[in-house]
Amino acid sequence: MVAPGSVTSRLGSVFPFLLVLVDLQYEGAECGVNADVEKHLELGKKLLAAGQLADALSQFHAAVDGDPDNYIAYYRRATVFLAMGKSKAALPDLTKVIQLKMDFTAARLQRGHLLLKQGKLDEAEDDFKKVLKSNPSENEEKEAQSQLIKSDEMQRLRSQALDAFESGDYAAAIAFLDKILEVCVWDAELRELRAECFIKEGEPRKAISDLKAASKLKNDNTEAFYKISTLYYQLGDHELSLSEVRECLKLDQDHKRCFAHYKQVKKLNKLIESAEELIRDGRYTDATSKYESVMKTEPSIAEYTIRSKERICHCFSKDEKPVEAIRVCSEVLQMEPDNVNALKDRAEAYLIEEMYDEAIQDYETAQEHNENDQQIREGLEKAQRLLKQSQKRDYYKILGVKRNAKKQEIIKAYRKLALQWHPDNFQNEEEKKKAEKKFIDIAAAKEVLSDPEMRKKFDDGEDPLDAESQQGGGGNPFHRSWNSWQGFNPFSSGGPFRFKFHFN
Repeated sequence: MVAPGSVTSRLGSVFPFLLVLVDLQYEGAECGVNADVEKHLELGKKLLAAGQLADALSQFHAAVDGDPDNYIAYYRRATVFLAMGKSKAALPDLTKVIQLKMDFTAARLQRGHLLLKQGKLDEAEDDFKKVLKSNPSENEEKEAQSQLIKSDEMQRLRSQALDAFESGDYAAAIAFLDKILEVCVWDAELRELRAECFIKEGEPRKAISDLKAASKLKNDNTEAFYKISTLYYQLGDHELSLSEVRECLKLDQDHKRCFAHYKQVKKLNKLIESAEELIRDGRYTDATSKYESVMKTEPSIAEYTIRSKERICHCFSKDEKPVEAIRVCSEVLQMEPDNVNALKDRAEAYLIEEMYDEAIQDYETAQEHNENDQQIREGLEKAQRLLKQSQKRDYYKILGVKRNAKKQEIIKAYRKLALQWHPDNFQNEEEKKKAEKKFIDIAAAKEVLSDPEMRKKFDDGEDPLDAESQQGGGGNPFHRSWNSWQGFNPFSSGGPFRFKFHFN
């Protein structure tokens, strides 16, 4: 008696009639089994019941080797193969059982099940019909009749699927094939046919799923690997495309289409990998050139153009080339309005160009599609601070330099303006007062922008010379009046020129 919940019980629920093997009595006289074979069979049966499949398989291998005409050994080994999911290995053993013992209906019925799953409907029907003619038990007769009806239904559905495919009604063909493949789960040809329908219907990822199954179900299926590779390539996934085409060449290194495709994918993959390495190294100009080569190498697939422009947009933004970044990012966003990466990079470029409203809009759009992105959240907060800051005192505008200006440019602009607006240059009192205010702003701008720490604070939207923007409030140690600048030499920053002003 088989205990409920045991391994053998579970196997029987998955593979009908496999429990027959547990109750098969040893037929030494009929099978001519010697003592060693009997020992292997009994031990294998116990290991199988305990769920130790690999060990059980070893015992049944030994039994078959010891007595090649023992149908019980083949049947039990077939059972282990099925339990291990190795139906291809089980089928020859079941066939051998039937050759050795024609009236073994359990083996024939089990073979019929496997043939039905493989989509070999005519062969499966033949087995079920022979079961019915071989004086089966009540359960076996009922099962065989049920499977014959199912097989007949599969024949009808297959015919309808093929007719629908030939007439170009791919959606209908898919519907028929879905029903067939619920039963004929190991039919590689039907999966390849459904994959073709998915391709025609514009669902390449579903096609890839079926083709991957087909590549495992059919030996040396180079055509499946080739199609999988080309589909991945068209989707822009060059790495998976390269991996799959290599599988094709492992099976047939002289496969012409796989080899030609391999060369193209490898070339493209190398360019992209090189470009990404340059980006990691901060060599954005060189990376841009590589991605331009990617677009020239594969101009016919839009996905590579979009992804290349997306990365070029990123390079321009990181390289602080805002005009170019805005142009390329905008091209990407025309094709993909919800591209979060392009929105973030264009927002960064807008910040450099002091186009704060536009930057805020891009960050907000990006946040709608990825609300948990910390970079977007921080960028939006920074853009909002800079917008507020721009409505007050902007040190970059005071000196007339860009936000990405180098220190040397800042000092040069400062010297020019300080010379121009020094109060000693003005005699009229009103003009002198205006010049004093202007000069203080110029000196403050130079103080903030020439100090890396203070400049970073300002770039983040905080004015280090504004008491209101400092944490904790209170007095501002950097606040200066005109009197505090008396005697200050604005041109003493290490240059070759020295200017002296006399104050009244």
